Amino acid sequence: MALSDSMHDAELLGARPERSSSSIQAILPAFNEAENLGSVVTELAAVLATAFTEWEILVVDDGSTDQTQTVLRELSTTVPELRWIRLPRRSGKSNALQTAFSQVPADLVLLMDADGQDDPHEIPSLLAALDAGADLATGRRAARQDRSVKRITSKLYNWCTARLTGIDGADFNSGFKLMRREVVQSINVYGELHRYIPVLAAWRGFSVTEVAVNHRERLHGVSKFGRNRFWRGLFDLLTVKFITTYDARPFHLIGGAGLLSIGIGAGLLAWMLVEWLMGTAVGSRPALLIGVMLSVVGVQLVSVGLLAELMVSLHARRASERPYITGP
Repeated sequence: MALSDSMHDAELLGARPERSSSSIQAILPAFNEAENLGSVVTELAAVLATAFTEWEILVVDDGSTDQTQTVLRELSTTVPELRWIRLPRRSGKSNALQTAFSQVPADLVLLMDADGQDDPHEIPSLLAALDAGADLATGRRAARQDRSVKRITSKLYNWCTARLTGIDGADFNSGFKLMRREVVQSINVYGELHRYIPVLAAWRGFSVTEVAVNHRERLHGVSKFGRNRFWRGLFDLLTVKFITTYDARPFHLIGGAGLLSIGIGAGLLAWMLVEWLMGTAVGSRPALLIGVMLSVVGVQLVSVGLLAELMVSLHARRASERPYITGP
């Protein structure tokens, strides 16, 4: 049985019947996965039908240029619980997921890749983790069926993420996740932040865990991620660190960097002052120019940090002034 809520279906393709109290929505972002969707959707549908009374599969077509739309239409004749969203151009996995997150009607949300590497028969293991009290369970790929280069960079990425965020995890980037609807409604992913869904969820106060799952070979085709994926991930890691640690105190980071710059610049200028008092010409000394530059940059950073702190304070004050509604 498929899911239903009060949202408009103008953006969606496929019908949606009424929902009951127990429901799950599986979200599959897909870009040029026409060769794999038939097998993936059919297998997933069989597993969901045996585990849930009400379920739905939502494929987010991220601007595919192959026969994805044709395959989805054919699948909908045999899997009536299948729906899909067609994005006009490729916008990335994070945007595809956020598009789906904005219209989740189910109690539980399952994330899976559309390449066939995630094993839907592991869903009960993820569900058991939620039954044990977790709000989000990530499928940790115990034996990854990927190229050695990808496995090595992934280990380095996971190590950096765990150390920098303080979140215990060994496979943050796994696309196989099961979470409660409240988690989806509390996070916002953009850019490449889909890699950090567990970090964002933990920052919001949700309980996150990992479960060892089976990982399979890709059915057909090749990976759609380029060589610069690792570097984009590191830059986004810094973004996540900032928004989860310094969102309420930006001056601690920006102003701290400014004060450090001012301190170094002031030290260089003091050195040049002593040299000048001793009769040494300092007009063309690089230390003088660097000292002036660091001091100016430091003042600018401190100013930006104070402005950011003021904006956070004003936002908090306005939030505290909102009237509270009590009673029935």
